[in-house]
Amino acid sequence: MEQLYFDHNATTPLCAEAKRAWAEAVDAHWMNPSSPYRAAAAVHARLEAAREEIAGFFEIEPKRIVFTSGATEANNAVFQYWADVLPGTAKVGLSPVEHPSVLEAAERFLGERSGHLSVDADGRVDLVALEARLAAGELAAVSVMAANNETGVVQPWRDIARLCREVGVPYHCDASQWVGKMPLSGLGDCSFVSVCAHKFAGPKGVGFLILPDTESRCRVMLGGEQEHGHRAGTENVPGVLAMLAALRAARPQTAAARDAFIARITKAIPGTTVVGVGTERLWNTVSLIMPEFSSTRWVRALEKAGCLLSSGSACSTGQASVSHVLLAMGIDPAAAGRVLRISSGFATSAKDWEALSEAFLTAQASLRKSVADSPSKVISID
Repeated sequence: MEQLYFDHNATTPLCAEAKRAWAEAVDAHWMNPSSPYRAAAAVHARLEAAREEIAGFFEIEPKRIVFTSGATEANNAVFQYWADVLPGTAKVGLSPVEHPSVLEAAERFLGERSGHLSVDADGRVDLVALEARLAAGELAAVSVMAANNETGVVQPWRDIARLCREVGVPYHCDASQWVGKMPLSGLGDCSFVSVCAHKFAGPKGVGFLILPDTESRCRVMLGGEQEHGHRAGTENVPGVLAMLAALRAARPQTAAARDAFIARITKAIPGTTVVGVGTERLWNTVSLIMPEFSSTRWVRALEKAGCLLSSGSACSTGQASVSHVLLAMGIDPAAAGRVLRISSGFATSAKDWEALSEAFLTAQASLRKSVADSPSKVISID
């Protein structure tokens, strides 16, 4: 049975353009771009041309682009850099709904020097509180994502960038879920930006970090002078060229099909609620709190019905604890244990969304039957 994929916020399949670029590069541009002969120099030229074109999407200087293995490496690099250059008493503020690669990196490199910013019930940073803390000089740096990977809720990152810029405080934006899905205008105004190719139909294992205009001290990795001295290691040229091809091909969509699905499912399964329904969200994402049965049981039943989706963040799947994002939003732990994350891709059709609606009804019937057929077993519907 063909299965419909609704977990694009976890990873996306390679688009045709990225596949072609990868295959061509592996065949023709495989040499080490740092080698001294002309054939390698041609590979280096392709790499620099890609850097220049990617920088053009963000309206920034190419020197600000540092190619990495992905956003996780980029996020870790930012916090390690801040740990090295910020004064020992400096405080860094980050939202409590960040990806673990931000939260854990902040804890590892900064410890008590990092702290959480206030967020509302939708998980959005409280701009009034942030502005007050910046004005009081409490924060030496800020890290807030562009859009949440679990809920799709969009942060007021442009306003955050402006507030930080006005007081000269560096701002890091994890844009993993934004780039390729939403307009890129304004990201170049952030001091640091983390990007990951496999979130927008590019290959795994490649991404980039945008650095501030004047930054020359940030060393992502040691052991060589590649990436203009910022990151040691032979560059993944096929990955970079495939990433560029995917970025060229990315086309933001409308939320019409998703919203029609929400209308159908909330009517068909009363008691289903949408996380962050009152605020701006990514067009491809919906996070549902189901009225019965755990998210794990829903995921398994929906897979049997032909649809693949996630229970919150893919990075926490299989863990016993519920999502830190949902808890930070004030969602009851029992309800958080019934949350499903659905995320579509560029090729997901309205018919696919309709089929997902039918799969939900099939899955619900199957789950209810399993309870009815096993009256002697204790089965929690939470």
